[in-house]
Amino acid sequence: MGLTTLCYIEKENKYLMLHRIVKKHDVNKDKWIGVGGHFEHGESPEDCMFREVKEETGLVPVQYRLCGVVTFLSDMGTEKEAWEYMFLYHITDYKGTMKECDEGVLEWIPKKDLLNLELWEGDRLFLRYMDERAPFFSLKLTYVEGNLMAAVLDGKELEFFDLLNEKGEKTGRIKERSLVHEDGDPHGTSHIWVVRRTEKGYDVLLQKRSANKDSFPGCYDISSAGHVAAGDEYLETAVREMQEELGISAAAEDLKQIGVHDGIINGNFYGREFRNHEISAVYVYDKPVEIEALSLQKEEVEEVIWMDYETCLEKMEKGEIKHCIFQDEFEMLGEYLGEIPGN
Repeated sequence: MGLTTLCYIEKENKYLMLHRIVKKHDVNKDKWIGVGGHFEHGESPEDCMFREVKEETGLVPVQYRLCGVVTFLSDMGTEKEAWEYMFLYHITDYKGTMKECDEGVLEWIPKKDLLNLELWEGDRLFLRYMDERAPFFSLKLTYVEGNLMAAVLDGKELEFFDLLNEKGEKTGRIKERSLVHEDGDPHGTSHIWVVRRTEKGYDVLLQKRSANKDSFPGCYDISSAGHVAAGDEYLETAVREMQEELGISAAAEDLKQIGVHDGIINGNFYGREFRNHEISAVYVYDKPVEIEALSLQKEEVEEVIWMDYETCLEKMEKGEIKHCIFQDEFEMLGEYLGEIPGN
């Protein structure tokens, strides 16, 4: 087990980054990281932080905060590096004159350009928490052959998705949810349209997304939808999401797949860029549903309403409804409903 510090020095909206290109046998070879290193005997985290910053940069921290503790599990590097506790520091004021570093090349990098660097995926997570000044956090990261395979934030497992190719096939790689949406990686989702026949045609059940959602808060959306977690499949995801979001206990055979939708939508929510490329299995559920009997997942769904299909399409085209529905998918649904015998 190893104990280390990692320190990010900030000035003028830039971080001092170390490009690790010097050492031959370096688990961080060619990566960009902060400065820091292993504890020496008897050192506290602050002792180690002050010493490592001085040795690697020539600078002396003046104003700083301990942001969190990161636990690393890895099959890479030395035995000490296979299980490591790292204390993360954010330094906002310092004194002294910067010198060259024998660990690599030091460079001031604008924050907006960090994602252009070769970073560890887990570093992208704790850099975000640090930059957003999240409360003191504990983050556990598990790497296998250099790939981030699991992450736990303050005891809560973070979601991972299978990355897909342009054909919708699994690539064999997985990635944490927020990173997928930063990078715009193709990933799987299940979309379920709940419908009911009326004298005019069909109503569709729309859910209004919770105001606390990380994307498209307060927008009307598909009846039920959800990401396909790493290792899961579309149909089991659809069944699970209907139960969790709406309280509908549907059997797999109750869902009719009507197509696959490839959708890209970008936005900016809570100051963070959101790039979404989802390849979705689209299902229809037409068993009887009474809104009053539904059990809504309040963290996800604010309310649900029935709306006539044609009315909904018209409102979407005229911009009279705040929504995040792919119109071409909605039209796919309309084509299917029009083909049902008796219409």
